[in-house]
Amino acid sequence: MKKVFYPLLFVLTFLSAKSQQTLDAMRYSQDDIYGTARFQAMGGAFGALGGDLSAINLNPAGSAVFLNNFSSITVTNANRRNASNFYGTSNTITDSSLDLNQFGGVWVFSNANPDSKWGKFTLAMNYDKTNNLRNSTFSQGINPTNSIANYFTSYANGIPVNVLNSNSFTNLNYAEQQGFLGLQGGLIQAIGASQYASAVNTNGNYYQENSVESLGYNSKIAFNFATEYDKRFYFGINLNAHFTDFRSTSSFYEDYQDSPGNNPSDGVQASRFNNELYTYGSGFSFQLGAIAKVTNEFRVGLAFESPTWYNLNDELLQTLSVNCPSCGPRDDTYFVDPNIIILYPTYRLQTPAKYSGSLAYVFGNSGLISVDYGIKDYSTAQFRPRNEFVDANSSISSTLRMANELRVGAEYRIKKWSLRGGYRFEESPFKDTKTIGNLNSISTGFGYNFGMFKLDMAYTHARRENNTPFFTQGLTDAARIEAVQNNVTLTLGFEL
Repeated sequence: MKKVFYPLLFVLTFLSAKSQQTLDAMRYSQDDIYGTARFQAMGGAFGALGGDLSAINLNPAGSAVFLNNFSSITVTNANRRNASNFYGTSNTITDSSLDLNQFGGVWVFSNANPDSKWGKFTLAMNYDKTNNLRNSTFSQGINPTNSIANYFTSYANGIPVNVLNSNSFTNLNYAEQQGFLGLQGGLIQAIGASQYASAVNTNGNYYQENSVESLGYNSKIAFNFATEYDKRFYFGINLNAHFTDFRSTSSFYEDYQDSPGNNPSDGVQASRFNNELYTYGSGFSFQLGAIAKVTNEFRVGLAFESPTWYNLNDELLQTLSVNCPSCGPRDDTYFVDPNIIILYPTYRLQTPAKYSGSLAYVFGNSGLISVDYGIKDYSTAQFRPRNEFVDANSSISSTLRMANELRVGAEYRIKKWSLRGGYRFEESPFKDTKTIGNLNSISTGFGYNFGMFKLDMAYTHARRENNTPFFTQGLTDAARIEAVQNNVTLTLGFEL
């Protein structure tokens, strides 16, 4: 199959905001379970337990449970497998990474006054990677009806032809730029003063490939203060600094040569649409938490995590290549310096708050069992300024919902050994659960106490299905993707 491309490059700078999407908000609103190996092995069910550095990021009162100064460092090998199915064609792609995903320490200060019920207070600092954004998917198949040209017409319709023929890109908004790409690339054609139609063969059976590769992370540094009262009650607060760094490269290819009625010597034969997005920024949140020993064995925990208030920046590069032997030479007027990147003004994102409650039962020195329940209303996420993101915020409130999360963990001790297991269930944040399905995760692990230091290992297995469209409008067909992640984690902890 002949594939000769005449590149049409558009790398633009402009002042208007990019069209933010619901999935952009989701990327920074969901947390995965990383942290220490003990935390992961027990499914993250630590809200009523404490005594672990990653547990501080769940319930800040947990640092007051420590008896001595303590520090830990954690590395995780994450392996992800994405199996896609697009109109009956299946593909599988795997990816793995080795990351330093936790380190921190807690300092315990005892009260020298024996008559005071405030027995001690603690200061802690802990870094946790809250989400690993590294991922790769590849989908291919024959789409019977829908072409990438429909993506460009969906943006172009209603925009005057003279605007899309403009040589000045700095004044074009995002929709106008997408329409410009399609018109100047020859994938769409004007049929009126502000109406457009597909210029490709309309008989269907389009061969399509969609490849998406992403790198990056969401992370959090918690600055913690906690205290113990009457050896039964623990209270804590976190001030959190958040950081995100995300890069995504997508390449969508469409071929018309095998489409019924296509003339291989006339008209558009194939196209490739590339997008490179870089998002970076920082944010702030706070947490409040409490743990109570109802009895020596039975414990209750409550925690509140505020929204995270992010300041984010986007950079975007787009290229469109078209194979059209009969279209003649391209007009160099429409070529822009490829070293220029689309730069967007800084915008703000407020993620949902989270409420959680926890129960735990400790069987002396033999072991424990713990259950955590949390709720988060994803429909409250908002881009800001609100007047600039009316459509995006309306989409978030209408498509997302409140989601429940359940975590269960257990530990059994045999002398210096500890055996652990856990389970985690997280509801889909979407009202239509086909977009992103429910998450199910199981975990196991062990630890050995050497005295002055501890060594812990964990294995987690998580599975989730999603049905994310290739594009948000025009070409909204999607591959069904089953995402399976397997993590192996090692933590070294030691008393300071």
